[in-house]
Amino acid sequence: MRPAPCALNLILMRGIMSENMKVLFLSSEVMPFAKTGGLADVAGSLPIALKNAGIDVRLVMPFYRVVKDTAFENQMLIKDLEIPFGDRTLKANIFETFLAEGIPVYLVEREDMFDRPNLYGDSKGDYYDNLERFSFFSHAALKTSQAIGFKPDVIHCHDWQTGLVPALLKGPYKTSNGLSNAATVFTIHNMGYQGIFTPDKLAVTGLSGPQYFHPEGLEYWGNISLLKAGIIYSDAITTVSPTYANEIMTHEYGLGIEGILLNRNKSLHGILNGVDYDEWNPVKDKHISACYSRKSISGKKKCKEALIKEIALHPNINDKPLLGMISRLDKQKGLDILIPVLEAILGLDTGLVILGSGDQEIENALRKPADEHPDRVAIHTGFNNPLAHRIMAGADIFLIPSRYEPCGLTQMYALKYGTVPVVRATGGLNDTIEQYDEKSITGNGFKFGPYDSKAFLKAVKQAVDIFKDKNTWKKLMSTGMKYDYSWGRSAESYFDIYKSIKR
Repeated sequence: MRPAPCALNLILMRGIMSENMKVLFLSSEVMPFAKTGGLADVAGSLPIALKNAGIDVRLVMPFYRVVKDTAFENQMLIKDLEIPFGDRTLKANIFETFLAEGIPVYLVEREDMFDRPNLYGDSKGDYYDNLERFSFFSHAALKTSQAIGFKPDVIHCHDWQTGLVPALLKGPYKTSNGLSNAATVFTIHNMGYQGIFTPDKLAVTGLSGPQYFHPEGLEYWGNISLLKAGIIYSDAITTVSPTYANEIMTHEYGLGIEGILLNRNKSLHGILNGVDYDEWNPVKDKHISACYSRKSISGKKKCKEALIKEIALHPNINDKPLLGMISRLDKQKGLDILIPVLEAILGLDTGLVILGSGDQEIENALRKPADEHPDRVAIHTGFNNPLAHRIMAGADIFLIPSRYEPCGLTQMYALKYGTVPVVRATGGLNDTIEQYDEKSITGNGFKFGPYDSKAFLKAVKQAVDIFKDKNTWKKLMSTGMKYDYSWGRSAESYFDIYKSIKR
């Protein structure tokens, strides 16, 4: 693997991409308005790259309580827009706000569906009416496009929450004004979230049972799967890294849909997510103690010293490897193979800081070593974006031992911050991290293959051993900081797909 070229010059991209292309982006979360995971980062960044490349792109998302509470500027665009809902018609208000570059974002307001504390559910589980909520949103997005006179060439749908849309365009909206010529792209961000619902609710979707509820349609082991609907009925399918595209066609990662994906393999594309270097860049990061760059890296040492002081670790950690992890606390993220070897990792004379939230049992298991080694282990729970930036800048080694990782962004952030990643060779982690080779002095990090604690510990030990050789470690940091995973190349790849399916 070689470092990616710098982001494509936008003027040149405009020459490549058609300014006549119109794309409607549908996502259940978009940064900076609402976020639970990487989907929001993609939905907030990719449209900007597409707009800069000359594409007319608009977004639609629900008008959640969190969007209202954050007080983003918006204005009423359409009042009481009529939306099909099973055998009834409900009303929604459509508000307009904007992303960077003046990209319109249309917010679907209906208080009984979206004015809630969370996006999808709470500590007790998913909201009981998520099928109703996102069926309504899917219809509302299409009706909004019609109402404002926007005639998309492509409707780009993301994850199960919008998986109904490609099916609707093959059926109820097939001859609808402004939508009849729209092709669809469906992006899978994580196969683990499939939008499974009982079949008795099918009428809510607006789709007829005989036409759509069968094994070649959206029926999934007797239930409805909106993820499967998106896969079956879209014109093109994408996922967020080349390796993950191959993985989801296997029994281990396909979760029962691998056969369908194999049959559609010619329409399946793995496109690596990009990174927002305006937000994640040590050269201009407003959250860190000292900015730095590959050519002038001294600021990283100051960031480490400041972080160690902030999280109350012993000052002698300044001379030892500080390991960092920013993650959901669940088994998918590899916490179940970290915890059994945590004491062994500390036995390598290291410090450790973890920021995240999730499974209470995992959190409790992490609290024990933190209580026993308060001068070497710091555990912070919850969402804290400024601290995440300071961990990224202050840590020496970044841990991502995921069971699976469709793309992953933190390893790309880590490279830019000179924080050497230790990752499992899966999904986008495998695509972005090249194993360090001591003989050739090549690579940008450390990878392990089998998903077990022993293999993970071995990779951490190798990183710690190399850390002791300051000259070699500095070269390894510098190599990682060369890599450029900005959105330019990904945007070009998406445009190629749009162009190939445009009618």
